[in-house]
Amino acid sequence: MVSLSEVRRWQPGALDQVHRSLGARQQELVGLDDELAGARNPDGWSGEAATASAERHRALVDGMRRIVAEITGVRGAVARASDEVEAIKRKLAEADELAGGSGFAITEDGGVKDVAPPENVPADELESVKAERRQTRDRISQLVGEVLDDAEDTDAALAKALVAAEQDKSDPGQGSTLASAASAEVQRPEDGGPEENAEWWRSLSDAQRAALLADPPAWLGGMDGIPAEVRDTANRARIDDERTALEQEKAELARGGITGDEQDAIDRIDAKLDSIDAVEETIAREDPPRQLLVLDTGGERVKAAVAVGDVDTAEHVSVFTPGFTTTVDGTLKGMDAEMAALVAESEEELSRSGGKGEVAAVSWIGYEAPQRDMSMLDPDESVASADPAKEGGAALNSFYQGINASREDDPHLTAIGHSYGSTTTGYALQGGGHGVDDVVLYGSPGMGTEEVSDLGVPEGNAYLLEAKNDPVADFSRFGGDPSHMDGFTQLSTEKSEHGSAVTGHSDYLDGDTTSQHNVATVVAGVPEQAVTGDSDGAGDVISWLPHQGQQAADAIQEFFS
Repeated sequence: MVSLSEVRRWQPGALDQVHRSLGARQQELVGLDDELAGARNPDGWSGEAATASAERHRALVDGMRRIVAEITGVRGAVARASDEVEAIKRKLAEADELAGGSGFAITEDGGVKDVAPPENVPADELESVKAERRQTRDRISQLVGEVLDDAEDTDAALAKALVAAEQDKSDPGQGSTLASAASAEVQRPEDGGPEENAEWWRSLSDAQRAALLADPPAWLGGMDGIPAEVRDTANRARIDDERTALEQEKAELARGGITGDEQDAIDRIDAKLDSIDAVEETIAREDPPRQLLVLDTGGERVKAAVAVGDVDTAEHVSVFTPGFTTTVDGTLKGMDAEMAALVAESEEELSRSGGKGEVAAVSWIGYEAPQRDMSMLDPDESVASADPAKEGGAALNSFYQGINASREDDPHLTAIGHSYGSTTTGYALQGGGHGVDDVVLYGSPGMGTEEVSDLGVPEGNAYLLEAKNDPVADFSRFGGDPSHMDGFTQLSTEKSEHGSAVTGHSDYLDGDTTSQHNVATVVAGVPEQAVTGDSDGAGDVISWLPHQGQQAADAIQEFFS
């Protein structure tokens, strides 16, 4: 039984010191585990000695995991106890203050003694004063009782953790390394948003972070709001496991004969394996290094995002979203090359303006873009439907937020969207809270709204490019033709002193072109160096007519309302 005098002697600061010491020891053991894991039997060694060595190695690894599980369990219990003791001490202070100000004293055994009853109370007020003091005494007794109950619970919980560790009853978990044990004392946010994820990551100790990265769980690399370096490390560590899982799934499908449905499934797996190969080849590129920010093999196709440059430190970060027919296996490497060229051009524009700073650009294939296949017959999945753009836009909005939430500073963030990707970008920006500073759309069939203000970027920071002979830019399928909307600054795609002209739908980021120069100026935060101007053609006249018709209808309705 915990006494009140013992509670008065409790020191939460001492528990904090124990917590820090355990954390330092835990981090040392995580490092030792890395060395121990690398001390496996060499390849090709067999025989009785090899078997005995392997068994001894497994026993050492299991022992190490159990020690860390014990430290982790105790450390978590100490942290909880420290918080609880602080709360208990605050409640006891409240009881002492109430007692001292009311003429009562709290005894060592938790009783309440009347030490200074009021004097010279008028007879007509005596009963009410007595009643008030009874209520005060009862409140003090209640607080003391709660203090003792809470103290008993806290003491019992900490003792239980200590006894479990002493008796080797701590569960090291089912993970293959120390990560599951070292991260057991924190609860990651379930379906948390970028801000929650960022706060969670910052709340972890160095040891917990090191343990998570030593054997990253599958979910870590997909958390918007944690640093890009962490996501990159976690996603790279998963590549071999993802490939192995897909190959095993393919082998299981092929076992016992292949039907038409099974062949379709195998074809999808092959495409995913090709996508993983493309990811590996892309992130192997250097100068500047790449970061793998998304790797998701679930769904119909693989989703991925690769950054050129360091998203954690770059002053200027852009996120490019592509459109129709985009796939990781077929498109990522080419997109990455375009982003590398855009980064170089942006840094050159920044230097030309007299500015300094790093630039990073992300190729974001974080949604399943419509394809030129049988899905075109599905009204919900075809390129004529806004549904894929809306679904992708929600994920893209979270990705934007995650970049800002993961950093202490506020980077200059530019959203870039091409073709159907501009529609996805439009829906992402309409989700709000994105922190995007500038948006650049080109070859756009519409952005899901007729109001540029719906995008939520500062006024004057929305830019549009349309090349000659780009029929997609005149489709007006999703909210009308952006080239007829107030609020966009139209940037030239014609020949200029900064480069050649582009025509058609797919060459906006070709090197040494005016359009690439213009996009780079926005990414670098120096749009005053851009070349403005539009490239209207016959298609714009056609798309202009329904736009004008709608404006006329709106004017008539407003007149008669």
